Amino acid sequence: MLELLGKTKIDFMAKRYVAFAVSGLLILSGFLALVQISRGHAKLGIDFSGGTALQVRFAQPVPLAEARDALAKGGFADAELQEITATSGGGTALLVRVKRQTSIEEKAAERIGALLQQRFPGNALTVESSTEVGPTIGRKLRDDTVLATTIALVGIMIYVALRFEFRFGVAAAVATVHDVLAVLGILYLLDKEFTLLIVTALMTLAGYSLTDKVVVFDRIRENLRRRRQESITETINASVNQVLSRTVVVSLCMVLAVSALFWWGGEVLHDFSLAMLLGVVIGNYSSIFVASPLLMLWRSAIRV
Repeated sequence: MLELLGKTKIDFMAKRYVAFAVSGLLILSGFLALVQISRGHAKLGIDFSGGTALQVRFAQPVPLAEARDALAKGGFADAELQEITATSGGGTALLVRVKRQTSIEEKAAERIGALLQQRFPGNALTVESSTEVGPTIGRKLRDDTVLATTIALVGIMIYVALRFEFRFGVAAAVATVHDVLAVLGILYLLDKEFTLLIVTALMTLAGYSLTDKVVVFDRIRENLRRRRQESITETINASVNQVLSRTVVVSLCMVLAVSALFWWGGEVLHDFSLAMLLGVVIGNYSSIFVASPLLMLWRSAIRV
């Protein structure tokens, strides 16, 4: 593996108390976001709050910015527009998603179609599909998402416990929960909308975070066998420094790929890519300053 940093001798564990304070604030923001989401007071997408998903096709290409502007002026400022492959014929196919709006008496699908046709009068418009998501379904999706996230985190703890030992599994699970809550909290503070796409990003980050922690833990376990004369603090510091260059290289690859989505992936992928960027940074941070220091809390109980 390319060594961008070379051999380092950074005393990471000496900074663990500052890191714990920062992590505490991140976790608190995450719990605040969870409470607000469960109460329905956060900025929720139509997947969780209810709304309308409409797929339309124009006979001729239309600028996405103009279509978005037409809906904004018609009362749908929060509408999500995504250009998709048309199911038949040519032209432009759009997927339009809007939240439920009780102030609009007529059906949202009909109003959206009328606004788009009014903006592009010479361009024939066909409604290919229309789906209404009620608030009851939204609440069920929200509850199922929390359940799925919990099951995934428990599975992570069991996997790492079997891969190493129970205390490694607990440390990895706590750090992974930390990463998910931290990203969730930051997105909430930034007033981002929570959708199934954000949930997908959080689950992806949990997997990425776990992989990074397994690499660090594997080196720690290996060094515990080889460097029995050293203290647990020295061993963990040495292990983290040894894999630091690998972590930086992998993270840079992730950041480059996700940054491309963030800048050029369009409005629909903007929040998803932002969550991924935050997750990469926080995941690497927690591998060093959360997961590894947690092992030190049990240094008298670690057995090789």
